[in-house]
Amino acid sequence: MGMSRKITLDIKGGSTKQYSTLVLELNNMAKNWSKYGVTISLPNQERIINWGNRKHNENIRTEVPN
Repeated sequence: MGMSRKITLDIKGGSTKQYSTLVLELNNMAKNWSKYGVTISLPNQERIINWGNRKHNENIRTEVPN
């Protein structure tokens, strides 16, 4: 079995827009790299991912459900 590696990101001082872009880029990487055995988890980021993956004319609720 291959070696397992883990990366942790601690983000301080970035803007909301930068953070959202990072989450969307990591989500794209997670989709594309999954076939190579790479797992990227983005807990509690569904709202950003849904908003970023929406189609032009698609309405997505921006508030977080309770």
